[in-house]
Amino acid sequence: MATDTLPPAKVAAAEKTTSSEIPVHPFYRPADTADIPYDTRLGDPGQFPYTRGLYADMYRKRHWTMRQYAGYSSAAESNRRYRYLLSQGTTGLSVAFDLPTQIGYDSDHPKALGEVGRVGVAIDSIEDMRRLFDGIPLDRVTTSMTINATAGTLLALYLVVAEEQGVSWDKVGGTVQNDILKEYAARGTYIYPPRPSLKLVTDVIAFCAEQVPKWNTISVSGYHMREAGSTAVQEVAFTLAHGLTYVQAALDRGLAIDEFAPRLSFFFNAHNNFLEEVAKYRAARRLWAELVKERFAPKDPRSLWLRFHTQTAGSTLTAQQPMNNVVRVAIQALAAVCGGTQSLHTNSLDEALGLPTEEAVHLALRTQQVIAHESGVAEVADPLGGSYVIEAWTDEIVQRARHYIQRIEEMGGSLAALEQGFQQREIADAAYRYQLDIEEKRAQVVGVNVFTAEEESPTEVLRIDPAAERDQVERLRALRSRRDGARAEAALRQLTEAAREDRNLMPSTLDCVRAEVTLGEIADTLREVYGEYREAGLD
Repeated sequence: MATDTLPPAKVAAAEKTTSSEIPVHPFYRPADTADIPYDTRLGDPGQFPYTRGLYADMYRKRHWTMRQYAGYSSAAESNRRYRYLLSQGTTGLSVAFDLPTQIGYDSDHPKALGEVGRVGVAIDSIEDMRRLFDGIPLDRVTTSMTINATAGTLLALYLVVAEEQGVSWDKVGGTVQNDILKEYAARGTYIYPPRPSLKLVTDVIAFCAEQVPKWNTISVSGYHMREAGSTAVQEVAFTLAHGLTYVQAALDRGLAIDEFAPRLSFFFNAHNNFLEEVAKYRAARRLWAELVKERFAPKDPRSLWLRFHTQTAGSTLTAQQPMNNVVRVAIQALAAVCGGTQSLHTNSLDEALGLPTEEAVHLALRTQQVIAHESGVAEVADPLGGSYVIEAWTDEIVQRARHYIQRIEEMGGSLAALEQGFQQREIADAAYRYQLDIEEKRAQVVGVNVFTAEEESPTEVLRIDPAAERDQVERLRALRSRRDGARAEAALRQLTEAAREDRNLMPSTLDCVRAEVTLGEIADTLREVYGEYREAGLD
């Protein structure tokens, strides 16, 4: 019998589902999409709706940017790690900041005690940023900075260092995460209430559209929501819903869609279900293109592009049998590449135990390089395109994510939904269901609830020298004592005035940075104007 005359597959009711409750059938035949023409639903790589990839050749001409998220202790120590990574073939830098930096406290603030340099590098002032990029020409590398509430300040510090290196801003490339909405949904490193925070995000978008044309002004992040327990469908839906909110906010500021949309970027998780993850990336790319075209009608096709960075899933790494994490990371990274990522970070095997050692980081980078140069998947755009299961799940994720976005819009949009706790509840419920699945062994985690071992092999853990915090505080206080205090105070007064007058704060922030005002002083000034956000029930 000819294959095109086969009857529809009679598949038994699925006994298994993915994390998004998509039924997993024993096998798949061509998906029932006769009402959606091929060129509308898929197209070729490089063609709308970009399901199969943004570029016709994908990685045949250039591999994805290989980033390794790094930063710890002092700026000088992090600089050493960056230089090592660049020498080993990393093609882009990715900066991790410590918690005080993320939530706007200087290293000598009482709330910073014990946290300085612990989960990232401490950046208090222009001096720290100079040390962080000492000997690294900012016109020859791209830098991704995972920073949100203080994103404008960190970008200002970076741009001033570029100035000092003699690098014009039109040659500076990179990304600032600058996605505050997901902080309220999942992560918690916010400072100000949602509405003024959204204004600060838009300040960066508007400023860079005019002054820093190669900079990705936002990285709309689903990664942290997935780490908090969301499903794959929720990750796509909430990320794109937040992205639509940022687009509308920029339009409301008077920007035209094609002025800023080509510089938007996204950030997704690479989780364990290989097939679902590949389908997820394809679905996200297609759905974003459809939504932007339907709602905003851009003329530049690049405004429809969902360009994204991927990081393998830290939440899947286990302290038990940590060598197993090497396998998990390889599978997750392969899914990201098969799904068409533009940039990738691979976690290190020891990150369930502490900050990654240099040896572990080296292996994580080599994992990307083996996939790029030895696996063959980089030679073909959309290598899993046409797989019955991939195409069926891509369609399923698109439909389910659209439904979520519709629900959010019925609540008044992402900001209103966050204020009602919708995304937070959905993520918490999904995380609870998954935890029950692990405890009841419906979800099996090797080394944790199956194939366990009584004795675990020892793994070296990177430890931060407590003296690093003391040294950082001493450098900070020395800077305050020798700087031009009158100039610093004048810059802060101008920042206050700009905030109260609802002007774009990036020019005033740059003036503060040049006057050696600290990050904490800038954040405190804005706290006085905007107040601080306290989640309901935490007061």
